[in-house]
Amino acid sequence: MMINRRQMLSRSVAGVAALAVAAEIAPSIAFAADALADMPPGFTLPKLPYAFDALMPHIDAQTMEIHHDKHHATYVANLNKALAELPELLKKDPIELLKQIDTVPAGVKQTVINNGGGHVNHTLFWKMMAPNSGGAPSGDVAAAIDSAFGSFDKFQTGLSDAAMKRFGSGWAWLVLNKEGKLEIISTANQDSPFMTGHRPMLGIDVWEHAYYLKYQNKRADYVKAWWNVVNWKYVADLHAGYMKA
Repeated sequence: MMINRRQMLSRSVAGVAALAVAAEIAPSIAFAADALADMPPGFTLPKLPYAFDALMPHIDAQTMEIHHDKHHATYVANLNKALAELPELLKKDPIELLKQIDTVPAGVKQTVINNGGGHVNHTLFWKMMAPNSGGAPSGDVAAAIDSAFGSFDKFQTGLSDAAMKRFGSGWAWLVLNKEGKLEIISTANQDSPFMTGHRPMLGIDVWEHAYYLKYQNKRADYVKAWWNVVNWKYVADLHAGYMKA
């Protein structure tokens, strides 16, 4: 087939362009491969189970994005980094790791408490909230709350009070204790209820990063609004699972 000068010139230009693109892409591919190779095995950031703005107007989209993509992601990264030289611990379920916290080497123990607790606490927290939720529970959970606290209103007051009285950063929790009874507790920083034999069913995060963009220093307003997003179905699932264990 005869190829005229214009076609030859066109093909030459195309060939040069293709080589230029390949030269540009190759380092990017190599960089991505190197980055993946350098990523330690172990714990991963779970996907948020709803959109950032799904809990509005009670929790704003910017807070949810920063809380999940920055704070929770940092706990995961720090946990992986701390255990990079302890592959047997990287293989553990994070809850089991916290339950067995006294077996963790002293040099990384506090880092695991801070970041492993942050990872587990938040993984639960995202599921403890949901769009179009709130109100009061029903079924076995409602009966258990009534039995333990006298009424849902008394329980709600008690958990809110624990959240308000937590000095500084931390959490307020509804837990199932070692005796299989419901109890309200409060933990500092990212300490996990699992470390003390408690099984968390519902938790309020009262670190300032959970509410400060919308509510500033008004923790009481945040706590009051938070009840509108409680995912009682998930709480019921946790309760049922704990009772069977």
